[in-house]
Amino acid sequence: MTHSLLNRTLVFGLFVLLLFLLPLAVSRAAEPPALAGTIEAEIDGRPVALPSLKTDVRAEIQGDLATVTVVQTFANPATQPLHARYLFPLNAGAAVYEMWMDVGAERVRAQVQEVQQAEKTFAKAKSEGRAAALLKQQRPNMFTQQIANLMPGLPITVTLRYVQTVPKVDGEYELVVPLVVGPHFQPPGADQPPVIEDADSAASDVASESGRWTLAELPEYPPVFGLSLPPQIDEDRVSLQIDLQSALPIQSVSSRTHRLATRADSATQWHVGLEHGRTIDNRDFVLRYSLAGAANTAGLLVQRDQRGGYFSLLIEPPAAPEDADITPREMVFLLDCSGSMYGLPMDASKAFMRQALRKLRPTDSFRIIRFSDSATEFSREPLAATPQNIASGLRYVDALQGMGGTMMSSGIHQALDTPPAPGVKRIVTFLTDGYIGNDYEILKLVGERLGDARLYAFGVGTGVNRFLLDEIGRVGRGFTRYMDPTEDVAGVANELTDRLQSPVLTDIEIDWGGLPVEAMLPQQLPDLFAGQSIRVQGRYRGAAEGVIRIHGRARGRAATLMLPVSLPEQRDGDAVGLIWARSAIAEQMRSLSLPPNWFEQRGEPVPQLDDVRAQVTQLGLAFSLVTRWTAFVAVSEQIVNATPGAVKTADVPLPPVAGVSPAAYGGSAPAFVGAAGPEPATWASLLVILSLLAWTAWARQRPRLQQASSGQADGLGRLM
Repeated sequence: MTHSLLNRTLVFGLFVLLLFLLPLAVSRAAEPPALAGTIEAEIDGRPVALPSLKTDVRAEIQGDLATVTVVQTFANPATQPLHARYLFPLNAGAAVYEMWMDVGAERVRAQVQEVQQAEKTFAKAKSEGRAAALLKQQRPNMFTQQIANLMPGLPITVTLRYVQTVPKVDGEYELVVPLVVGPHFQPPGADQPPVIEDADSAASDVASESGRWTLAELPEYPPVFGLSLPPQIDEDRVSLQIDLQSALPIQSVSSRTHRLATRADSATQWHVGLEHGRTIDNRDFVLRYSLAGAANTAGLLVQRDQRGGYFSLLIEPPAAPEDADITPREMVFLLDCSGSMYGLPMDASKAFMRQALRKLRPTDSFRIIRFSDSATEFSREPLAATPQNIASGLRYVDALQGMGGTMMSSGIHQALDTPPAPGVKRIVTFLTDGYIGNDYEILKLVGERLGDARLYAFGVGTGVNRFLLDEIGRVGRGFTRYMDPTEDVAGVANELTDRLQSPVLTDIEIDWGGLPVEAMLPQQLPDLFAGQSIRVQGRYRGAAEGVIRIHGRARGRAATLMLPVSLPEQRDGDAVGLIWARSAIAEQMRSLSLPPNWFEQRGEPVPQLDDVRAQVTQLGLAFSLVTRWTAFVAVSEQIVNATPGAVKTADVPLPPVAGVSPAAYGGSAPAFVGAAGPEPATWASLLVILSLLAWTAWARQRPRLQQASSGQADGLGRLM
């Protein structure tokens, strides 16, 4: 009797204790990552300490041009030498024109070389035991920094500098500093332009392993804190400092992504930093500012040096009458429902859709298309925007979930393959994070299938593929906006859906009045929407003065703007020329994704890859720019590693992108090693299992305990 009661008491007590501990374990599993010490990963079957990194970003903004300096400090916490590799983003329009490396007291200026030669230079330095740095562009907004012979106790600092324009978005200037690269899904059989593979990476293997989360044309996706590594991370990896100057008074400075510390030194000069000085690099940094009296409709910047003259013409739309267009619209909503959209991004997309559906006009029809591994549609044909149909659409949206791969092409085919009804204007609203590997294939497909439709791209996430999304908006003759799923998405969604309107200025042409200008970019001027601007760049052959006339149609009415200009014989500065060169490179690369009929309609030859490669390489070497086929390489004079023979290569680990589900990473990084014990989530799982076992044991003993208790009661009854 005593033994049975004791067993029962112990089993029941264990069950109660486990129920008490389970919430604590689950709560602990949801805690943010701890601060990091030394992190190890398994490389070639052996644990290797991973390199650490600190990044310091400083931007100097003059009006709407920014010069950005990025300082990357690599350290080796191990006891043996390492080769380090770091995958990081930059703005797609960044013209990276300078780099240097500091090793101890030695500073080495990087040289721009063709990629193949730069790789050979780097490999030779590595084999000789010299410190070296190799900066390569993998995509217009993705770069890798490789460090050779990173020695314990001898940090290597690499500084790179770039210039970029600061575009005007919805009436405010917006500077984006990308801080993290998310995982990209490579669809099976995706067709990418030929690339230069990294001789020191498994790029060819990665590209062939399609159908899983990876980065096409890049080394294996780095290990991620909290997923393939223990959840320990340095929360002070990045600092940001911005000096903002303008000829006009600065009216406002703000950020939706980070808390700021600001100081106004004068009405035209502000200093901006992070509230706590440093932060974690798990989301892009976005700064917005406005200038008092910045209502100019056009302005010209010029530069002339030994390479020639360059200009940058900024055009803003005129004040236009209200959009009186009552043409029936077919509103097509294309939603990315892949695994990377699970959770907060999907919630944000749903919030947008609720607002968009409720704001449909009575004359509209609508379609809702979701895609992941394949595309499916809410209805077989466009539905009239009746209250009943809108209610059905809302229920459909509420039931959507994020899972599977990102077969973006299937969604685009579904949205654009069938023409709209006669007299109906098709508007496609595309919500995605852009985490794919076949960017160029998608851009080419949009160009081929668009027809007379307009496509508006909405990036949903904290570290999305801005290169792809910006290009989709451009090719789609619409615009691109971004939505942070970690903020007040209902308010942002309401604001963004109001932007789904017609452009203010269309059919834009420029009469240069006989001025000696050439090589204008972009080749095809886009339409202008309210609160936006477009930048026309080019070269000029010599000093001249004149008047240019900008023609267009403002909501159907003819509009003309005259602008007196002066092209000087000499003008100091290099930003305008560098930005023109970067734009020329982007235009060349863009030509590879345009459909052949685009060139045939203009009587131009279809560009060939070899020709594009030659022109991009020539521009990269002439202007000292990093491109697809040119790279920066720096090599130390001193030998830092006397035994360079058997050095492991390790990636700088990345934080998970804020708001992105672990499902997005799909096991693309190696498992971590060296943990002291099970992780919190593992403890939670163990406690659940133990509680179930305890319950089972108690349930099995319960009949015997009841029988014994009944027998004892009978005995007591007989004694009484």
